[in-house]
Amino acid sequence: MKKIAVFTSGGDSPGMNACIRAVTRTAIYNHLEVTGIMRGYKGMIEGGENYVSLNSRSVGNIIQRGGTILKTSRSNEFMTAEGRKKAFENLKLNSIDALVCIGGNGTFTGAEIFYNEYKIPCIGVPGTIDNDLSGTDFTVGFDTAINTALGAIDKIRDTAESHERFFFVEVMGRDAGYIALASGIAGGAEIVLLPEVKENFDQIVSYFNKSIHSKKSFSIAIVAEGNYEGGAFEMVNQIKKYIPTFDPRIVILGHIQRGGSPTAYDRVLASRLGNAAVEGLLKGETNKMAGLINNQVALTPFNESISKSKKLNPELLKLIDIFNC
Repeated sequence: MKKIAVFTSGGDSPGMNACIRAVTRTAIYNHLEVTGIMRGYKGMIEGGENYVSLNSRSVGNIIQRGGTILKTSRSNEFMTAEGRKKAFENLKLNSIDALVCIGGNGTFTGAEIFYNEYKIPCIGVPGTIDNDLSGTDFTVGFDTAINTALGAIDKIRDTAESHERFFFVEVMGRDAGYIALASGIAGGAEIVLLPEVKENFDQIVSYFNKSIHSKKSFSIAIVAEGNYEGGAFEMVNQIKKYIPTFDPRIVILGHIQRGGSPTAYDRVLASRLGNAAVEGLLKGETNKMAGLINNQVALTPFNESISKSKKLNPELLKLIDIFNC
């Protein structure tokens, strides 16, 4: 192995740049050349200027930056045999011997298919704010995302109390409620609605009815975007059918959760996993994701990290009921 490539794919997450830096410097430390592939699988297919040489200087001063210097995208073409063939030809043209991919489910699924067809070794690093991959306690970007959400929730609580209003705050999490669960507990939310837990709509209506009649001045409800079809807006519309006077404010945090400077935890996590990815390749590992389990680096096969359902911590779910009684 003489040259490896690193790329980011799918949704961006804070800490991706820290991981790119770790991959590059670990590779150089081990006398490997490093290429950065711009725009993920799309750039891999298009070739040309999307393949850039990386060195210690080019990854300097990026550990604190959000987003990804290598850009990112989603590629429908890579889902085709023809697209993957173009990608392979460009990798060979650029003398790439192995890959480090930073992303989530879709990224790892593509990497596994690609290896089965062309035998290019690949180790993945879980870069997603959703924290929904098995084989790691935390994904790169999750800690920053929940702290971003928490900062917004704290500010909204000030306004909610001042105006004596109910607020619904929608956070990211189409299929996973990890952001909603963590930020809801940390933000002292009265209600937390998650995709993994079927809500009792009657209980929700009852809660707000009691709050109104008891003259409770304000409440915060955290809603994961995938909890209810239509998200927080639709949830409120349904409640209004039973409580016509219900008039909460709705805040959609959206993509603000993906941006910003990564927390110290995400920088250290990204650095550890980026280093582990390169060392895994040097040891002959492939088709695995570098993760952190009980604060120890572990490599988990892609098919396990993708297919196994990562369940919410039942202790945290219980805390919601206890604290909101």
